[in-house]
Amino acid sequence: MTNEASRRRLRWLKALSLVGVVFTVAVILVGVFTRLVDAGLGCPDWPGCYGRLVVPDESRAMAHTPEAPLETFQAWVEMVHRYVASALGLLVIALVVLGAPLRRRPDYPRGVSLALLAVILVQGAFGAFTVTLKLWPQVVTLHLLGGLSVMLLFLWLHLRLRRFDGGRLTFGGVAPPRRPLTALWGLAVVLLAAQIALGGWVSSNYAGIACQGFPTCNGQWWPAMDWSEGFHLTQSVGPNYLHGQLHADARTAIQMGHRLGALALGLALLALAVGHWHESRLRPWLGALMGLFAVQAGVGIANVLLWLPLWLALLHTAGAVALVIALAMAIWVWRETEAAQALQQSTKKEWVHV
Repeated sequence: MTNEASRRRLRWLKALSLVGVVFTVAVILVGVFTRLVDAGLGCPDWPGCYGRLVVPDESRAMAHTPEAPLETFQAWVEMVHRYVASALGLLVIALVVLGAPLRRRPDYPRGVSLALLAVILVQGAFGAFTVTLKLWPQVVTLHLLGGLSVMLLFLWLHLRLRRFDGGRLTFGGVAPPRRPLTALWGLAVVLLAAQIALGGWVSSNYAGIACQGFPTCNGQWWPAMDWSEGFHLTQSVGPNYLHGQLHADARTAIQMGHRLGALALGLALLALAVGHWHESRLRPWLGALMGLFAVQAGVGIANVLLWLPLWLALLHTAGAVALVIALAMAIWVWRETEAAQALQQSTKKEWVHV
């Protein structure tokens, strides 16, 4: 392959991977909208809808699944979600195929692209299980985490492709050093992942308004809660989990767990910002993290006080996605800063030598 063909291929790969980030965010938000309008079981089967690739009329739906009456709006919402998710899968396959001729080149992110393909296949399986297991909360929560994983892999692939295309991958035959993550970075990652999982658990168990009022919950600082039932991860498979199966005290425990998780995450992000604010390369992303967290906390409080309006619930999910992107970018800059400095010093030495 000629250098010009390789450069053209890389331009396409960088563009498509960035499109993948944006497209995945859209798919996540469409999925959340599907849940919020109770359309998760709008089609009782998978991958079709009442046995068809488009939503059928009422008579055909009744003939296929008489025990699940057709709700046309909800069925179309669910099918649109499936269509866009399928398109995302095709985009991943296109990236893997397009990048195949470059796979033997040093530092080409072949592993990232293959990981992306593997995760999107697992994500498709979770999409099927969401329907066949009737919105089982464990599957719904993992489906959300899987969507965010796909988005992160698209972002990481894009960043790696940009670095690969930069042409300054090594100096003196040695790869530039990259800083490992410290315990504080690891804590922030774990707490953000846990908080998003808690948010998915809140949503899948319909615990968003289990607590009325803020900062108290139902007029109390520590209300009656059933933690064992609220976080019982081996719930039986079989019931229809639309609108949830848990009693009030269990849902209250889930909501309070989400609030406590937000507090822990906020303190970790604050410590991260204070500890690394002196690094000019990191400062914009640390500021973005703190600003996004403040907005996200405010939107979460507003959701409780306003009884979870649709647009505000969608905004809360978008805020979580933005936090994930900001933390990923901060980690990228943290790891690359030492490499960039090493390359700058190497370049200066070369100029001096010349």
